Amino acid sequence: MKLLIKLIVSTVAIIILSKLLPGVSIDPPYTTAIMVAIVLALLNALVKPILILLTLPLTIITLGLFLLVINALIILLADKLIDGFTVSSIWTAILFSILLSILQSILHALIKEDKK
Repeated sequence: MKLLIKLIVSTVAIIILSKLLPGVSIDPPYTTAIMVAIVLALLNALVKPILILLTLPLTIITLGLFLLVINALIILLADKLIDGFTVSSIWTAILFSILLSILQSILHALIKEDKK
């Protein structure tokens, strides 16, 4: 059940950000947003730990700021894997990843407050 709720929250956040950010577009909004949420979850679970290990010295030198670049690369990889989801540049992907994590945190907090 938690996985389904996280997927729905991610889908809603992706739809909202695709409307707000000019460099991000989703062609058929709802089905593509669900696919983006699933692919991002899989890439974050499978590819991101490998990238973090490979770039650990650079991440330590930049005090963790290189993780923003890794998140952007994951989003750009999802862009290449999914038709209908486009991100215009690496800077847009970095902004998208930052706003996506903030929006997901807000939405998760709202859902937890409703349960109490």
